[in-house]
Amino acid sequence: MPLSIPSKTLSLHSSLIKKKMVTMVPSISTTHLPQLTHLHSSPQTNLPLSSFESCKSMDQLKQIHSQAIQKGLASDPFVHSKIIAFCCKHELGCMNYARYVFDTIPQPNLFIWNTMIRGYSRIKFPKCAVSMYVEMLEKNVKPDHYTFPFLLKGFTSDVALQFGKMIHAHVWKFGFDSNLFVQNAMIHMYCLCGEIDIARGIFDMSSKIDVVTWNAMISGYNRSKLFDESRKLFDAMEKKGVLPTSVTLVLVLSASSKLKNLETGRQVHQYVVSGKVETNFILENALIDMYAVCGAVGMALGIFQSMKERDVISWTAIVKGFAYSGQVDLARKYFDQMPERDSVSWTAMIDGYLRLNQFKEVLMLFRKMQSAKVEPDEFTMVSILTACAHLGALELGEWVKAYIEKNQVKNDIYVTNALIDMYFKCGNVEKAVRVFDKMARKDKFTWTAMIVGLAINGHGKEALDMLSDMLRAQITPDEVTYIGVLCACTHTCMVDEGRKLFCSMTMEHGVEPNVAHYGCMVDLLGRAGHLREAHEFIENMPMKPNSIVWGALLGASRVHKNVEMAEMAAKQLLQLEPENGAVYVLLCNIYAACNRGEKSREVRKMMMDRGIKKTPGCSLIEMNGIVHEFMAGDQSHPQSEEIYLKVEEMIEDLKFAGYLPDTSEMSLDIGEEERENALHRHSEKLAIAFGLISSEPGVTIRIVKNLRICVDCHHVAKLVSRMYNREVIVRDKTRFHHFRNGSCSCKDYW
Repeated sequence: MPLSIPSKTLSLHSSLIKKKMVTMVPSISTTHLPQLTHLHSSPQTNLPLSSFESCKSMDQLKQIHSQAIQKGLASDPFVHSKIIAFCCKHELGCMNYARYVFDTIPQPNLFIWNTMIRGYSRIKFPKCAVSMYVEMLEKNVKPDHYTFPFLLKGFTSDVALQFGKMIHAHVWKFGFDSNLFVQNAMIHMYCLCGEIDIARGIFDMSSKIDVVTWNAMISGYNRSKLFDESRKLFDAMEKKGVLPTSVTLVLVLSASSKLKNLETGRQVHQYVVSGKVETNFILENALIDMYAVCGAVGMALGIFQSMKERDVISWTAIVKGFAYSGQVDLARKYFDQMPERDSVSWTAMIDGYLRLNQFKEVLMLFRKMQSAKVEPDEFTMVSILTACAHLGALELGEWVKAYIEKNQVKNDIYVTNALIDMYFKCGNVEKAVRVFDKMARKDKFTWTAMIVGLAINGHGKEALDMLSDMLRAQITPDEVTYIGVLCACTHTCMVDEGRKLFCSMTMEHGVEPNVAHYGCMVDLLGRAGHLREAHEFIENMPMKPNSIVWGALLGASRVHKNVEMAEMAAKQLLQLEPENGAVYVLLCNIYAACNRGEKSREVRKMMMDRGIKKTPGCSLIEMNGIVHEFMAGDQSHPQSEEIYLKVEEMIEDLKFAGYLPDTSEMSLDIGEEERENALHRHSEKLAIAFGLISSEPGVTIRIVKNLRICVDCHHVAKLVSRMYNREVIVRDKTRFHHFRNGSCSCKDYW
């Protein structure tokens, strides 16, 4: 019969060390140490074994223990040590049983104490390991060089923060600060709790002859995301002549992947090629991942194809490599061949589509991921929210938010930042602000998302107020932040504020303006009618102006119908991008608006001769979680006939309200009626009509347009918002237009 042992509760002591034992060493309060809960292990099948060495399960161990008791060996130290060793070291050992046996020993020796500490560390009960250490000292048993490595090995980050420095003081007190194994354990412990500088101090005082010491420090730098420090330490390790292990190489390859440092990755690979370090499955996966992330997909594929066996990590690395290098079709080929897929592989494939702006494919793949019953993680959620943001798919974005909350997906700062961005890009400023206000921690990207989001939604003053709040929170703005700030000034015609902020970004925050900032300033000045000043600004730029800068001047020239400036800007643009059809179209529109029909025809002929095609207008609208796409003049939608009937009805209704089609920028070579018909087939109008027939009265219509909204569609949207009592939100190429009660948030300044 197996001996039945009742569960015992581990009593914890109120202090670590009696005052008479150690002076000048901080005491460890155990008031925060919970009582040990009952630990259970699953009984294993009885096997006919009669010795401790052949013992395979707790049931067998209890039988052996029972036999020892029957033979009068209950107090034999050898029996005690063997039972406790099995319970503490074996995968199937039970710490409840170990504690029961331990409590029967009148005077446990140091080996037994260390074994118990090791056992609690093994099962990740570090506070119970600390409590054993407390008891040991109170029994006047001093630690040796095994005690602290066993104790520290099981520390979690919270325990390391709570007790780490106190244990360090004991290491010094008992004279083990120069012991190699203790040093390694201390480095690991400090890295675990984020005290990387203290860990480095211990490392620098060590002999640096043991590769484990180097591994602990490199691992710590990786944990703290100081990947360049990991790389530097590996270089120092080579100079010291310490031969790395496969663990070292995996750590350095991980850092190389994060840094996208192909040179260091190849340096690591040489250890495998030369045979200095024997390869293994984990190392091969790390090499594949490094080459894939660094863009050397051919090398990654070569290692992948030579592997004797592959797991989901190997396959995922290849998918990621092709996806991140833009070869999404090849990525999908390998993805579809995968024997099994986890959330990481699904997210890698999703990110591949995301990088190529194939947002509808992102959502389709996400639906397949759900059908496959693979639970997404926080990285997946960020990708899906980003796709929703670009598509203006607010309903789906809201569903993702609800999914995160319901399924308790890790809702970290990256997810929250993506949620803010999604709300802003779907035109829901109020919800974005609400999420921001509830955040306990905000980083630079949070503040920047708020500033950019407020700016593109026409809340220029609020965006500048947000910058002031950001500075008060002692968060330093970066170059992206200032792009948002300057855009806020642009969309609300705050010229003087824009000039001041452009000057202050370098003087006050050390942000050197790049070509994008100069483009913002040209846009700000040009839209406000200061075309000459905008041109002078370009001429005085410290770098060569790009297409963004000249495009800003061309757009401003169109608004103010300045043909001379438009021709000059278009000439510069076409030198940079001779195939850019938008430049020809803008120039045609300017000529048409200024009644320069002959010039407009010349440009159109030039487009035909050069085979330049106009980018067709495209509008997206989400209805009931499905994103619908409309092209100008499109008749491919299943409800196309109904949509065009609604357009005709809508135009007739608007004409009673005073609507007159604005054909000023249309070609002068066709009749007025044909020009009007072309206007009525614009993608925005088709999307608005679809929104009216597909949603209940009062529901907001949200549209994403790939080009700048034209004057006529802008006027129609204003009238629709008043006549149909609908809020219409249009996100065009440059900003948001919130149409309410017959007016637009842009105040006709766009």
